[in-house]
Amino acid sequence: MVYGLAEADRAYPPPLEAAMERSRQVLDRDGQLLRAFTTSGGKWRLPVTSGDVDPHYLRMLVAYEDQRFEKHRGVDLWALGRAAGQLAAHGRIVSGGSTLSMQVARLIEPRKDRSIAAKLIQIARAAQIERRLSKAEILDLYLNLAPFGGNLEGVRAASLAYFGKEPKRLTVAQAALLVALPQLPERRRPDRFPANAEAARERVLTRLAVATVIGEGEAGRARLAPIPKKRRQLPAYAAHLAEAAIRKDPRALSHQTTLKRDAQAALEIVARDAAERLGPKISVALLLAESRTGAILAEVGSADYFEGARSGWIDMTRTLRSPGSTLKPFIYGLAFEQGMIAQQTIIEDRPADFFGYRPKNFDMSYQGDVTIRQALQMSLNVPAVKLLEAVGPTRLTSRFRRAGVNPRLPQGEAPGLAIALGGAGVSLRDLVQLYAALANRGFPVKLGDGVREEPGVIEAEPIMDPIAAWQVSDVLSGMRPPLGAIPRGLAYKTGTSYGYRDAWTIGYDGKYVLGVWVGRADNAAIPGISGFQTAAPILFEAFAKAKLAQTALPPAPAGAFRLSEAELPASLKRFALTGNGLVSFSAREPAPKIVYPPEGAEVDLALGGDDAMPLQLKLQGGRPPFRWLANGRPMDGSSRKRNYQWRPDGAGYSTLTVIDAVGRASTVRVFVR
Repeated sequence: MVYGLAEADRAYPPPLEAAMERSRQVLDRDGQLLRAFTTSGGKWRLPVTSGDVDPHYLRMLVAYEDQRFEKHRGVDLWALGRAAGQLAAHGRIVSGGSTLSMQVARLIEPRKDRSIAAKLIQIARAAQIERRLSKAEILDLYLNLAPFGGNLEGVRAASLAYFGKEPKRLTVAQAALLVALPQLPERRRPDRFPANAEAARERVLTRLAVATVIGEGEAGRARLAPIPKKRRQLPAYAAHLAEAAIRKDPRALSHQTTLKRDAQAALEIVARDAAERLGPKISVALLLAESRTGAILAEVGSADYFEGARSGWIDMTRTLRSPGSTLKPFIYGLAFEQGMIAQQTIIEDRPADFFGYRPKNFDMSYQGDVTIRQALQMSLNVPAVKLLEAVGPTRLTSRFRRAGVNPRLPQGEAPGLAIALGGAGVSLRDLVQLYAALANRGFPVKLGDGVREEPGVIEAEPIMDPIAAWQVSDVLSGMRPPLGAIPRGLAYKTGTSYGYRDAWTIGYDGKYVLGVWVGRADNAAIPGISGFQTAAPILFEAFAKAKLAQTALPPAPAGAFRLSEAELPASLKRFALTGNGLVSFSAREPAPKIVYPPEGAEVDLALGGDDAMPLQLKLQGGRPPFRWLANGRPMDGSSRKRNYQWRPDGAGYSTLTVIDAVGRASTVRVFVR
């Protein structure tokens, strides 16, 4: 007989595989749920184990449903006998005799009738399940499969739908309600039959075994808690990323991302509210990342994924658009790097003709003579084109490629001066990746959300040297915030594309970089929008509502400083192009380099003694006259010689810098004693 039972067990095993299907889920960096998808049968069945559930709930569940769960082998004969006796005495079912193992058997193999034959099959299945699974595994199956009304299955989906939180921390009242619902899930749904739900919760709380578990007085307090009257929507963040994750690996149960759920939720609200203020068909996209790691913390592809009027299904963080003036800082950065300009260098903002290309400013006016700092902060077009002609469009795009960004140019065209004003196609993601390098002292990083790409450092030369990157950031940090915005110590740049189709703002502090795009997904014009008036307020609002700790911009690297107009060498007082479009010094001339003392040298000058001597400084290359600085302070006068004597103020580390006539610099750090 035993052999026959064993053969039957092997021939007709319980259909456990069918019960293993779970809702696929997309998680943030900390394992919090961003978005879930229903099973093939349309059920919300989120994966959960007993370790994910409040221990109070587990104790109440066992006390109410199956007090001898740990002792029996699938069937509790005492409970079955008690239930049969009550049925005979009262003519109706007073209490059930099903164990948790028997309930799992019913859940994996549902039967409409409640006949004795069905009960016997359930008992046999429970015995089979006990042979195959541990008690912990059986409990986990119940936690995943128990019905809670509608298409909710499993305690995790129920907790999120009725209480808006994971089941890790439940009140006694919440735990009691979740224990009660699976017996009659449709008739006890709190969103439809709150009175029934409250009565069922009361039966759980008054059960002696449950009262013993929860402690004296807890049941009374739990009865006072209100029953939830509505069913909440399950978390549904990062719709574009979630869809991409499912397309990439449809079979994976979980997809881990780099996103931070709180930041993602906050930015989705900011985007939706901003779009509603701006008007119909206008959408908003935002992308937030860590500038040092490239990890994307939030990406909002549209104001509302499900809104057809705004084409919300289009991910505008990855769509190519004209960037307007947002590429200008990189032009200035190359000019700083090559020693063509300083912040107080004068440049002309007047009508100019570049071989038939005649750029005009956004407001159609001209400012005349302005400083480089003013020109970048005011986003003047003619100065930017002049600088791009000097540094070269090809060189600029090659630096973009170092950061992993390839602007889309009109087919068959080489990089031209129009890039300065947005004459190339880039995405919001591209811009944030470029600005992440700028915020990271010129060193590029690869943005990644953990699904479409992995974040990380790009093994390439910097897109500009750290001193030039600091100069640009210093200028951009002086931009005034939009009216009504809370100052945050951001460096930021705005842009408006030709024809008022796109409004941009990209901003960063010492740790985070955030990009904002405003426009229409169909590329239609929106009269009156601009980067400063439309997108910049959203940038500051998003930084504030993301609740990120404010991080100061990095300090100036060694050799980086602002020179006043009086301290500028003659060649840096005014930027000018020669007739052939080149700046007025030879690019072939080598930059200055301090050859003595070398970087990191320790020099004994016998400071404090009678025989203290000056330190001899030597350099090669560069164009005289030369100006020397010690720890950021200019030394006396300038010199045309390549040798100089310096007397330090005291012992310790010092930074020595030399600047030649065209503003190129060399720096070393030495220790003097």
